[in-house]
Amino acid sequence: MLIHSAYGPRPAVREAADRLAAAGHRVEVPDLYEGRTADAVEAGMAISEEIGRDELLRRAVAASAPHADEGLVYAGFSMGASIAQTLALGDREARGLVLLHGTSDLADDASADGLPVQLHVADPDPFEPYDWLNAWYLRMRRAGADVEVYHYMGAGHLYTDRGLDDWDEGAAEATWRTVLGFLDGLDAGSLDAGS
Repeated sequence: MLIHSAYGPRPAVREAADRLAAAGHRVEVPDLYEGRTADAVEAGMAISEEIGRDELLRRAVAASAPHADEGLVYAGFSMGASIAQTLALGDREARGLVLLHGTSDLADDASADGLPVQLHVADPDPFEPYDWLNAWYLRMRRAGADVEVYHYMGAGHLYTDRGLDDWDEGAAEATWRTVLGFLDGLDAGSLDAGS
């Protein structure tokens, strides 16, 4: 389940889904904005605020619910990462969580018992400052998640989107190599568990 950023379902989201599909993964890409996209972060945040966090979560839950019994890996870009984190922590069948460019707060009683989590983030990132990331990491670990964090020095916030000024080809390629390895490891683990 791959969730777009505040910019909406831009071409970079489809490119990411195609890359994952080409590696053998089935990918669902919900459109939480119902066709709207933005070319600037301010415009994207305005769409997000107009729809509202609760409605965005409702749409994401509705999109993921038909597939939840399959054991989803949730992934998202920036705002979408925040939503993906919320969904994964609320889904006992979740197999993994990939956060690209963003995180979300955790409830004090959050449980992520053994959930494999990868975070890929620019360094520095104005939307994910060091103090926040350190606190997030400790809270995720306390919740029981198995967390890996990857920092990309000098990259822009949404560095995997080639259509934005944040684009960083080297960081993007390194991210996708690592994500594909992570997903392959999850697939191998499920095959081992089923044998």
